[in-house]
Amino acid sequence: MHDRSAPATDAAAALVGAFVELGIRHIVVSPGSRSQALALVAAELERLGAVRLHVRIDERVAGFTALGIGRETGMPAAVICTSGTAAANLLPAALEAHHSGVPLLLLTADRPPELRGVGANQTTRQLGMFTPSTRLEADLPVPEAVDPDGDGEQSLMLRQVAADAVTAALGEGTRAAGPVHLNLPFREPLGGVIPGWLVTPVAELDAAVTVDPDAAPVDEPADEEASGALYQGGGGIGEADLPAEPDELPFVLPRGPRTVVVAGADAGPDAETLAHAGGWPLIAEIVSGSRFGRNLVHGYRRLLADPQLGGRIERAVVLGHPTLSREVTALLSDPEIEVFAMRGPGEPLNLNGSTTALDAIAVQVGEADREWLGAWVQASRAASVDLSPAAPDADGLASGVPAERLGAIQAEMAAIRAPLDRQTLVDAVWRATWPHDRLFFGSSRLVRVADTVLGGKKVPVHSNRGLAGIDGTIATATGIALASQDGPGVTRVLLGDLALLHDVGALLLPPTEADPRLQVIVGNDGGGTIFDSLEVRDVASDEAMDRVLYTPHTARLEQLALAYGWEYTRVTTRAALDQVLTAPVGGRQIIEVPLPR
Repeated sequence: MHDRSAPATDAAAALVGAFVELGIRHIVVSPGSRSQALALVAAELERLGAVRLHVRIDERVAGFTALGIGRETGMPAAVICTSGTAAANLLPAALEAHHSGVPLLLLTADRPPELRGVGANQTTRQLGMFTPSTRLEADLPVPEAVDPDGDGEQSLMLRQVAADAVTAALGEGTRAAGPVHLNLPFREPLGGVIPGWLVTPVAELDAAVTVDPDAAPVDEPADEEASGALYQGGGGIGEADLPAEPDELPFVLPRGPRTVVVAGADAGPDAETLAHAGGWPLIAEIVSGSRFGRNLVHGYRRLLADPQLGGRIERAVVLGHPTLSREVTALLSDPEIEVFAMRGPGEPLNLNGSTTALDAIAVQVGEADREWLGAWVQASRAASVDLSPAAPDADGLASGVPAERLGAIQAEMAAIRAPLDRQTLVDAVWRATWPHDRLFFGSSRLVRVADTVLGGKKVPVHSNRGLAGIDGTIATATGIALASQDGPGVTRVLLGDLALLHDVGALLLPPTEADPRLQVIVGNDGGGTIFDSLEVRDVASDEAMDRVLYTPHTARLEQLALAYGWEYTRVTTRAALDQVLTAPVGGRQIIEVPLPR
């Protein structure tokens, strides 16, 4: 390496080093020239054992990988990319992070101000790309100084920027955690010797420097046009979007109205706690993290349509983001239903035009309505589905009567050879997953099947239901797997064939990085048959459905797995699927399950 210093490198060392001191432990890098100073600093921090570095050639994959890390750890991962379309490819992950309330740091390198708007190569307006979704955004000054000791004005300013960015990403001062965008313009030389003061012993990271989040911004540079916009703090969220001052005391729900608790995506255990405290039925989506407990309602879609149950609801209390059923949407859209919704990221829930948003909820002391809960519990038991394979006929297999023994053997063989369908597929994956595992549901037809038939189980569940897209499914699940490698268990992602093909670039991992324990279970029906359940099926011709909705394909997943270095298994029976799901997992696996169209 050449023996010279560069302002870009010193600034990168100050900023990224401060992120590490503030607790950031994962950095995702997509290669690029303008961002080389940031990337090389990240590589040095990896060499020092201060961070885990993940390199992805596709910025969209990089963004969703960081999103998965943030979902699992609750701390933002930093994404580093170069200028131009590279930055724009982070938008899908930024939108999902905003709507799901996941912390995320976007560090986009840029050309200096004098090269913007004059036709310079790989240059566009990057500040503002993510404005509606960011908790904070800033176009930082172009680094001008070399800092021999790491305590100059430029380094101190960047440490303050890092502190503000992490604080904002974690949601302090706004309604929820979410994305932060720092646009970082650099002039040449873009690379230099990494300063010695970057070296921070790993053992000292927990005793990091304290940065004052209330410190005033630095003075404006003398030549702002040449130096870039001054960092002023603040966020991309407009004042009208900010929540009111949080209530000093939680809102107390009176016991009178007949109430249900609705748990949407990412509601978590709080929904079950609230339902238990109120003695109310719990309608928990499979992606909620709330699908457990004595008040859980099985088969809730059919019961919501029952006039004797759903038809008698007077009040709904909502946690998380419900997205999976029309019956819940209809309930929350009914102007006759009193709806209370806990504030979350993204737009506030207000489907009926009169929903009350709350920051905290408590339940009035008193007796629960046992008749109301009892009716739901009884109907729930009748609606539950048991998809587990039938136990072998032990008496028949041990019988001394040849006909009885033969009949038992034939029944057992028939059970072993029975082909998989969507219900038995989701049931097998659900049963194989335990609290030390992670389960990620893609936005495919399978998640709706799972929501319809699966029972209660307290396991860590993830999904990208903020915008409910198939974008970034494998990348997000990979980030979750990478962030949970220090403990036991495996990360499973259950998705359809189109979701896999949409994110196939995420299968590419560098050979220098350790493989995560990750099972990608693909229900392959050769196209987007989720449209069979929508109104379009009643109005479109078969030819039009095939052409623009089903998007049928003949992709050979085994060849994809081979090309990207994944272990591949194709299973067609429940017994075979159970075996592969419960076998020890040492790396990356694609499990293909052919399904009928």
